[in-house]
Order: sequence, then structure tokens, then C-alpha cells
Amino acid sequence: ALRLAPGDDTATVTARQLRELVERLITAGQWQTGDPDVLVVADAGYDAPRLAYLLRDLPVQVLARMRSDRVLRRQTPPRQPQAMGRPPRHGGEFVFGQPDTWGTPDTHTITDTRLYGTATARSWDRLHPKLTHRPSWATADDTLPIVEGTVIRLDIEHLPSGATPKPVWLWWSGTGATETDSDRLWQAYLRRFDIEHTFRLVKQTLGWTCPKIRTPEAADRWTWL
Repeated sequence: ALRLAPGDDTATVTARQLRELVERLITAGQWQTGDPDVLVVADAGYDAPRLAYLLRDLPVQVLARMRSDRVLRRQTPPRQPQAMGRPPRHGGEFVFGQPDTWGTPDTHTITDTRLYGTATARSWDRLHPKLTHRPSWATADDTLPIVEGTVIRLDIEHLPSGATPKPVWLWWSGTGATETDSDRLWQAYLRRFDIEHTFRLVKQTLGWTCPKIRTPEAADRWTWL
């Protein structure tokens, strides 16, 4: 459960909980210098750039799904010597729903999977949201940060249920993703999806949270009932 204090937003509270968890892992020796960064995987209900910004001082990477109606920005193009006026902070738009704004992907992989058929993953480097002056982004000098990351679009051939598959858009707080990185990331997201549905099965279908089961034997008995 999230406890919101005055002025808090959901991302701030989530980041606070993640910070406490990562610090406990480091204290317990479960993460040490030289280990890969901790990968936090979340669904579209979480503000991934906000989480990445709040956790930027920790060995953490954030990977989260984004809605298909999002619009991100590219890097600012090189400034021409004769240009006048204030330099822009954002480049051109990358509109998820408009393929003509995507350009050539930085990586492109095709993978055969058991459940989803052919999985095609494309990624675009150094894309960021254009932030607005909401209370959650208030800063001392009133300058909004540029939170760059990598966007990955995953297209699959079919779903196990037979439903029509929709593309999955992911945002990763890292940059310079290789093809290996891209494949590892979308597979990590699907793994999180599997774990989430396992908990849904336990809670909603098997009802294990009703009797507050403590042992495997009790779980077996309750499931049969």
C-alpha cells in the first residue's frame, strides 16, 4: 500500500520504497560494486522517467511499459553557427502512433518464441518526455531535467489466447542499447508479466489470501476445496 504524504505523488512514494529495498540489498551484500544494475520492471501505470530520475544516484535501471499514445522528443540537433536566439531544449517529436516520425531504429532483432511466434523488437536511442511544471517536477531553479532513455517496440505474431496482439512500447532508462540489451529487456518485461499473472491466479482464482495460508500443505487443502 502506498502512503501519500502532503505533496507526494505515486512515483515519489514508489521511488522511496524502491530506494529502501535497494539499500537493504546493498547492506546485506546482495548487490556489490561491479554487479549489474538492479533492473526495476513496471507496467504502464508507473512514470518510468520520473522513477529513473528519483533513483539516479543508485545502481538501478528502470524498464516500464508506456501507453501507445505517448509522444517523446529526440535529442536537440547540433546548433548551427549562424543560429540566433535561445537554443532549443528538445528535438523533433517521436509519436508512438505515427510511424513516419520514428526514423531508422538503432537496433532491430527477430526472435522465434514458443508462445508468441515471431517476436520483432526495434529500439530508438536517447528519447525523452517533454516535462511540464507539475508539482512533482518542481525544482529549486525551476529548470526541468532532460531524462533520456531507450524506447523499444515489441511486435509478436500471435497470443496464446488467440486474441489479436497489440504492439508493446517499453522505455528503458539506459542509453546506447545493443541488440542483446534490447532482447534481454523485452524478455524481462514478459517475465514480469508472467509473475504478475501468477499472483493474480493465487489471489483471485485460488483465493489463497482469504485464509492467510502459511504452509504448502494448507495451500493444497484450500486449493482442493
